Amino acid sequence: MGLLKKFFEPVDMTEGSPWQKIVLFTVPMLVGNIAQQLYNTVDSVVVGNYVGDNALAAVGSAGPILNLLIVLFVGISVGAGIMVSQYFGAREREELSGTIGNCITLTAFATVFVMVVASLVARPLLELLNTPESIIDWCHTYLLILFIGSGGLAFYNILSGVLRGLGDSMSALVYLLVSTVVNIILDLLFVAKMNMGVNGVALATVIAQMISALLCLLRLMRLNELFDLKACYLKLQRKHTMKIIQLGLPSGITQAILSMAMIVVQSLTNSFGEMFIAANVIIMRVDGFAMMPNFSFGTAMTTYAGQNVGAKAYDRVIRGAKQGTAIAMAVSTVLTGLILIFGKTLMGIFTKTPELVVLSRNMMGILAAGYIAMAVTQSLSGVMRGAGDTMTPMWISIATTILLRVPIAYGIAFITRSPEFPGGRQECIFISLLVSWVLGALITLFFYRRGKWKEKAV
Repeated sequence: MGLLKKFFEPVDMTEGSPWQKIVLFTVPMLVGNIAQQLYNTVDSVVVGNYVGDNALAAVGSAGPILNLLIVLFVGISVGAGIMVSQYFGAREREELSGTIGNCITLTAFATVFVMVVASLVARPLLELLNTPESIIDWCHTYLLILFIGSGGLAFYNILSGVLRGLGDSMSALVYLLVSTVVNIILDLLFVAKMNMGVNGVALATVIAQMISALLCLLRLMRLNELFDLKACYLKLQRKHTMKIIQLGLPSGITQAILSMAMIVVQSLTNSFGEMFIAANVIIMRVDGFAMMPNFSFGTAMTTYAGQNVGAKAYDRVIRGAKQGTAIAMAVSTVLTGLILIFGKTLMGIFTKTPELVVLSRNMMGILAAGYIAMAVTQSLSGVMRGAGDTMTPMWISIATTILLRVPIAYGIAFITRSPEFPGGRQECIFISLLVSWVLGALITLFFYRRGKWKEKAV
């Protein structure tokens, strides 16, 4: 029992071997991120096998709009996580309590805003994207259910971010595993047994996310040895609220711009027809797993850097950045190799259509090298964010997406038009993504080595 309890204790990353602390913190978070990816993956597998390829395309086409309209949650989560990790590292209880309380209240306001606004604009956005008539109604109802029930999504992501900022990645993992199992059971019940189709998938996700959010809140209420979760701290205070917004806004803007770019590219994707839309959905689901180590190490590096910057241990931050990035690249290389070797088997989980399996595997092969480049981007961006520099990663993401990916995608589509491919070659979608990832890694490395992020501590 003593050993088990130790796993759930907040981790102080200002002491001990940097790479060991990073890995020990990353592993449960990686498992948790994989479990979270299962939400969307199980949705896709269930609708693809029990409803059909068009339903699979509907779930995937809704993704970019969903990502665009939850940017408020992203911003609050990032800002709160940075402040929590730095105040925890600096041992400032009062500031830590105020940050967490304000974070909860901001999340409540953001949830109400998203429920109202997103529900109103979902259908017009789908029409703007030229979503095929055969799937637009499914897309719309799927999004409506997710937006109306967005409280679970919001509070889980933000409260689990607070837990990770305190060095507790294990609790968030356990709660996510619980909700993932609930999601799978409800998916099969609502879709396979009750024939609720796409609506059943959305409802299952909402219920599961609410359970995980409630568990995170209960865990935070028990950590009173680290901070105070009292009503007085829930009242919005200008100092904490503005700092959360200041730190989180760049990440929120980044997410919004990336989502808008995805929407623009989604319009191009939609022009290639339902078969390619379905292939794109499959690729993005597998891509989600391929990216998990990168995102996990990036978040771990944010917490690691935040705690050590709070403790003013900058030499330790630099050592951890080198070690963490090297490990992230190694893990990404192995995982990418496995995906390439077993690609057709993976694609076959989502659909029984042979042409769709082959198309998905071929497109996935284009992206392979990009995952290793993203290991560099995510790790070093995590360090900069943890130090309080959220602007530099924002500008890098904007530049590589808006100035590179979108023009390259449409440019290749334009120059490859032919009688056989009147809309251009479908590969343009993934070639543009690969180029933006590789150049993004090089630019991120350059700005990290400049060292301006050291001046941004809270």
